[in-house]
Amino acid sequence: MAETETLDSSSHPTENEDHDMPDADKSAKDSGSDSDSQSSSDSEDDAQQNEQIQALQNELLNNPSNYDTHVQYIKTLRKQGDIEKLRQAREAMSAIFPLSPEMWQEWIKDETSLSSGPDALPAIEKLFERGVSDYLSVALWSDYLSFIQEHDQSVSTLSAAGISKARNLFERALVATGLHVAEGSRIWELYREFEQAIFLTIDETDANSREKHVQRIRNLFHRQLSVPLADLSSTLLAFKAWEAEQGANLDVDSSNLDGLSPHLASLYQKALDMMNARTHHENQISRKVEPESERLQHFMAYLKFEQSLGDPARIQILYERAITEFPISSELWLDYTNYMDRTLKTSSLVRDIYKKATRNCPWVGELWVRYLLSLERGHASEDELSAVFEKSLQCTFSSFEEYLDIFLTRVDGLRRRLSSLTSGAENSSLDYITIRETFQRASDYLSPHLKNTESFLRMYRYWALLESTLGKDLVAARGVWESLLKISGSMLEAWQGYIAMETEMGNINEARSLFKRCYSKRFPGTGSEDICNSWIRFEREYGALDDFDLAVKKVTPRLEELQLFKLHEAKNAGVSVDDRDNSSRKNVREKRKSVSNLNEEQSPAKRHKDKAKNVKITSEDGKGQAKDTAKVNNTKPDIAASKPASGSKKENKEVSSGKPPQYNDQCTAFVSNLNLKANYDDLRRFFSDVGGVVAIRILTDKFIGKSRGLAYVDFSDDEHLAAAVAKNKQTLLGKRLSIAKSDPKGRKKGGAAHGSSSKQGDGADQTTENSKSGAKDSAEDSKGKGPQPSSHQRASNIQLKGKNTFAMPRAVRPLGWVDKDKPKPKESDSVEDENPKSNDEFRKMFIKSSS
Repeated sequence: MAETETLDSSSHPTENEDHDMPDADKSAKDSGSDSDSQSSSDSEDDAQQNEQIQALQNELLNNPSNYDTHVQYIKTLRKQGDIEKLRQAREAMSAIFPLSPEMWQEWIKDETSLSSGPDALPAIEKLFERGVSDYLSVALWSDYLSFIQEHDQSVSTLSAAGISKARNLFERALVATGLHVAEGSRIWELYREFEQAIFLTIDETDANSREKHVQRIRNLFHRQLSVPLADLSSTLLAFKAWEAEQGANLDVDSSNLDGLSPHLASLYQKALDMMNARTHHENQISRKVEPESERLQHFMAYLKFEQSLGDPARIQILYERAITEFPISSELWLDYTNYMDRTLKTSSLVRDIYKKATRNCPWVGELWVRYLLSLERGHASEDELSAVFEKSLQCTFSSFEEYLDIFLTRVDGLRRRLSSLTSGAENSSLDYITIRETFQRASDYLSPHLKNTESFLRMYRYWALLESTLGKDLVAARGVWESLLKISGSMLEAWQGYIAMETEMGNINEARSLFKRCYSKRFPGTGSEDICNSWIRFEREYGALDDFDLAVKKVTPRLEELQLFKLHEAKNAGVSVDDRDNSSRKNVREKRKSVSNLNEEQSPAKRHKDKAKNVKITSEDGKGQAKDTAKVNNTKPDIAASKPASGSKKENKEVSSGKPPQYNDQCTAFVSNLNLKANYDDLRRFFSDVGGVVAIRILTDKFIGKSRGLAYVDFSDDEHLAAAVAKNKQTLLGKRLSIAKSDPKGRKKGGAAHGSSSKQGDGADQTTENSKSGAKDSAEDSKGKGPQPSSHQRASNIQLKGKNTFAMPRAVRPLGWVDKDKPKPKESDSVEDENPKSNDEFRKMFIKSSS
């Protein structure tokens, strides 16, 4: 229109044409420049969109299971208008994930706008069918019904085939959404409108046909009025108005039940009561502003209410409504499928629900296990079972135990089918080969992750059992156990399972040979003693006397060796405690010598100043020294090191060398709020799932020797330490532990509470002993050695170490003590001393007295 208007104005020039030409030229130039800039901007936008599409394609190529990338890719292609790529993108996403009702409506709208002829009808109908099967959506069903009535020529012309097709579709819609409390009336109204449209086409002279159709519409009203829906009162008024059109005498403006049949009035009242009972729950789940977790809890409460009433159809509709709102809630899907298994076990409907569940939550292994069991209950074909099994293995689960559960479920199904087969040997052999291949795949995939675990051993035991019973191949069964021994030969249970199989089958010699192979092996805990005792018991029950004597001859030296090893371990544990006591006494002596050693490095003036600080330890006839030594020996350490592991050469070497263990707390966890009854074994078991424990130190009270509820746990590396800290707030012996990484630097600065407590625990006994012995010796010196230092020098004699100044003894003069050697102060000085002094005056007095 703009170009036409421009052309029209140029063909009819005005009188001022000559004056207007320069402005016209200018505007033409401006419009040309605007178009150039617009085209440049469009090209930049296209280039940017192409780059974005390419980036999204690459991301989907690397990670096809990224839901958000699929959605963004479809939006970008739809904006660009590339129809073919858009179709491919939607199909690719639909193959992996269920699409939301909004995405299906958008897809159908695009396809309808592109091709609306009769040839496009089947394809769009197929899209509608796929859409309504993904999630429950009243809006999508309404669009589906409206589309059929508008675009299907047989329906729009109300032919017999078209009417039958439409009615079947309406009935399916009512089954799917007719019990939807909030929106179900929408489908009922569409159904009634369709039937009323048919009624208008019936010839008025055909009274019989018209009466039949009136009864059909009346039945629709009755069915709707018996269902608890949100707008029952308006439906009742619509029914009264329609009946009035048919000649009934009813009050169309009132919602009372006057004039209705007793049966219909009873159905309506019952539906109204049911609706009133659900109003509270409907209000709860309709609050969109609440957090999703709270809304999900409201749905779960609503479901419990419906389950208490016991209507399966109504319960299923409510589950479908909840799934539409929370499609990736694994808890909801597990609850839904569990309910359907209890009520409809073999129904194809349950199979479809499991298919939707695994598409929405493919990371939940339990859903796949239940899916396989549901297919087996429904007598699904081997191809379908195999396809679902293979698809489950492509998913990512949170633990390898879930993969093992799926493998075993598959084997269980194959075993049951094989046991029920009555056909020839060829089919049976083929089926058992499938079982063997499934076990082998499970072993190859799971052995790096589950070896030396009970679940892995259980799978191999099951495998060997099937080889010997269904496969009828004892050699293959033994090969299964031999394979397990190569993977988990250090497990005592693996050898015991192998021996048990041979014993149960009566192969005594083979079982005896297994005992001979494993009795000298080293197993964790008491496993080595257990296997030796098992051999003796085996020969007592199954062997001859010579066999029994041979077993005793072999086992006795082994048991003695194990006993000596245990004694050696216990001795090493005792040596480590003695070394710790010796190191504490050594530290006491070194601390006592440290003051005297300082004098060698100080100047003469400084040595003269600190002379009073060197407290000399004296003892008459050695009694003082013996007494102090006894005190040190009787002192209980505050922190006890953990017991060395039985198989650690490094720790045994440290113990035998006599060196006290050194702890730098660089890879240490500090544990507080510990139960006072907890010991080293409790802590070691608590951190057994973490592993990497090197040493455990429990802080004890220095006076009574009981635990203070604090501990340090040393780990081999930072990875094990981080895993231990992650167990913070977990419970041990009824106490919730507080676990944090030890900070030795912060402890030195006084920044960490647990650091200071540890420091106090390490050296409290030593400091106390030094202080007591120093005070005692000082008192003895004052008795036997002439004049004592001045009061100021005696006060400076006390060494304050660390921050525990409150625990240090102080040299306090007896009441009335007078230093006779000290000259009496002058009267002026005494008067001066009575006057208040400033800080500078005190400082000068201190320097003067020191010199």
